[in-house]
Amino acid sequence: QVQLVESGGGLVQAGGSLRLSCAGSGLTFSSYRMGWFRQAPGKEREFVATITWSGGSIYYADSVKGRFTISRDNAKNTVFLQMNSLKPEDTAVYYCAAKFGGGGYVYTSTYDYWGQGTQVTVSS
Repeated sequence: QVQLVESGGGLVQAGGSLRLSCAGSGLTFSSYRMGWFRQAPGKEREFVATITWSGGSIYYADSVKGRFTISRDNAKNTVFLQMNSLKPEDTAVYYCAAKFGGGGYVYTSTYDYWGQGTQVTVSS
């Protein structure tokens, strides 16, 4: 059974930082592209960042570019999202997801597995 478990969310003031982690089990983690998405209340789930299995290719949404950093440790089956200079508009539930092959990595429908999410709240 595949599991993705996010952690590291919380409440932070604007300008602060958080580091999210997502631990995978039940899958060959190093074979999967990993992504982070977020969903704010009343809004659709949106793409945040993605990293290839090797870490050799990374892509960010324009809204987080220069502030967020995605990375992974395949030895620990974990993907990270370092979030700096947080803004109130970053408030959302953050999800990690795993995708085996193919393109369309900004689309939720192309990912095979999802975590349950972790809440990030940024106060002004």
